[in-house]
Amino acid sequence: MDALVAWIIAHANHAHWFVFAAILLAGMNIPISADFIIIASAVLAATTVPEHAVHLFLAVFLGCYFSAWIAYWIGRILGPKLLRWKFFAKLLNPARMERTKRFYEKHGFLTLLVGRFIPFGVRNAIFMSTGMSRMHFGKFLLKDALACFIWTGASFYLFYMLGQNYHTLYGHVKTFNLLLFSVFSLSVIGIIWYKRKKKAKLAAPDIQEK
Repeated sequence: MDALVAWIIAHANHAHWFVFAAILLAGMNIPISADFIIIASAVLAATTVPEHAVHLFLAVFLGCYFSAWIAYWIGRILGPKLLRWKFFAKLLNPARMERTKRFYEKHGFLTLLVGRFIPFGVRNAIFMSTGMSRMHFGKFLLKDALACFIWTGASFYLFYMLGQNYHTLYGHVKTFNLLLFSVFSLSVIGIIWYKRKKKAKLAAPDIQEK
């Protein structure tokens, strides 16, 4: 990964094409971290090629968006056949798939949005599980477009603003990711709790009348 980032930096003027291609490969479950690529792109935009900042963001957004399509169709076309391989059997274990399915049925869009903020292979597992459960592809496209834009936009902006501190930032990427995800998760939990409480309040008068 360090070599890939160094190579992208060395070819900064055309980096957006390499960024786009690298993130697509990540969608095929090749061990390339989209999170590291986003950081490298944001730092490049902030420190080396500010004139290509828009190109780099579009490469990040479209790469992440289309890589989810790849993961979705891998899950949908290959389905249970994936579980024959040890790597996928671990990544797509029945318990994780069942939790993903239940969470999606209950919270819909939030599943994809929360999933976008979870690194370490979980993101692709959610997309492949979505494909395996044969969720309507059109609905997936629309919902994930917004989820992907929120995630890439927030991440790119954050690391762009911190771009001057590249070496410190790169060395603590996992901490930043976990912090960002924790804040986001707490926000989601708060929203769900508020909705449940509101629903319980509305249901209370009906129970009393009965």
